[in-house]
Amino acid sequence: MTHLERFLNVMEYKPVDRVPNWEVGCWPQTQDRWDAEGLSRHKVYWNWFVGCEEFGFDPREFIHLDSGMKPPFDVEVLSRDERYEVIRSANGIVTRALIEGTSRGGRACMDEYIGFPVENQADFDALKKRYIASDLTRREEYWQELRLDGWKNRRHPLILGENCTTLGFYWRMREWMGTEALSFAFYDEPELIHDMCSFIADYTIELVRPTLEKIAPDYVMINEDMAMKSGPLLAPATYKEFIYPEMRRLVDFLKANGVKYVFVDTDGNSEPLIPLLMDAGVDGLWPIERASVDQDPLFLRRKYGKALRLTGAVDKRELAKDKKAISAHLRTFIPLIEEGGFIPTVDHTVPPDVSLENFRYYIEKKQHLLNFEFDRI
Repeated sequence: MTHLERFLNVMEYKPVDRVPNWEVGCWPQTQDRWDAEGLSRHKVYWNWFVGCEEFGFDPREFIHLDSGMKPPFDVEVLSRDERYEVIRSANGIVTRALIEGTSRGGRACMDEYIGFPVENQADFDALKKRYIASDLTRREEYWQELRLDGWKNRRHPLILGENCTTLGFYWRMREWMGTEALSFAFYDEPELIHDMCSFIADYTIELVRPTLEKIAPDYVMINEDMAMKSGPLLAPATYKEFIYPEMRRLVDFLKANGVKYVFVDTDGNSEPLIPLLMDAGVDGLWPIERASVDQDPLFLRRKYGKALRLTGAVDKRELAKDKKAISAHLRTFIPLIEEGGFIPTVDHTVPPDVSLENFRYYIEKKQHLLNFEFDRI
């Protein structure tokens, strides 16, 4: 089978020779550790493992789209001492960041968020000028033309946008306002929220329209990150009122223009929102973060059936344990591998407490799982 046939058959619960072998990447600090532990150097591989051939991952191709602010805010260090620096980033967010442990621009821990670019309708009206979908530099049209024949005759999955390109409604609004201010705005400034959601749908549709007129990708991942460990960051009723109508409009457009599957990326426990996502036309979830409540792929499959495809679900914490624990964890996925509609990957990027030896062992045993060689796990 080709890599594309294999992916499509898994998504449609049809027979396959094996399940695709994918991962999302690792922390830059993890790359530092693995380099020290003997991993061969190729290209920078911590994001999607690009250029790293040692783990035998199957190919995917991502159509380039630039969906961010143009122009971005000027990046500025507002203050700095021995341990911390306060920075205004390119997206206008001001954070206080720990300097210690930084590698390749990646922090060792989350920043403290201090300020955001939108506080009111006037701020948002000004921000809209940074999101002009017709800007040709966002799509690199010449770059796409060179690859169009190859895309049409591809033997591997083609994805619309790299990781964190097709940003969703909650993701963008949280970046514009911050979690706390956004939470209040759902109640205090509903007109602003409706304006934001409508704008995000319009902008995304117009951004991807020229590409979809030329090629039909196999799937798109809409990044949302709208849940925490115990549940969503907004109530289902709030999601239904503000985001759902625009999400459905966006998904309908994508599928009407040839996109086969729409996935949503959200950390945490998004389970109360899953019925609304499915009703809006979403086909699958990633990463199914195991540290969160009820994020068990077997539970989700029993509850929502085959209409909900699942990707991720490998508990990163198990990979930091011993080899016996890794094998035992992988064996829990056998029913889903047999049934289909499931591609196991680590439930986010791999953290630096996972040794290279453990990750290599995980990949070795996962390949047996993907090949239906269950007695070898």
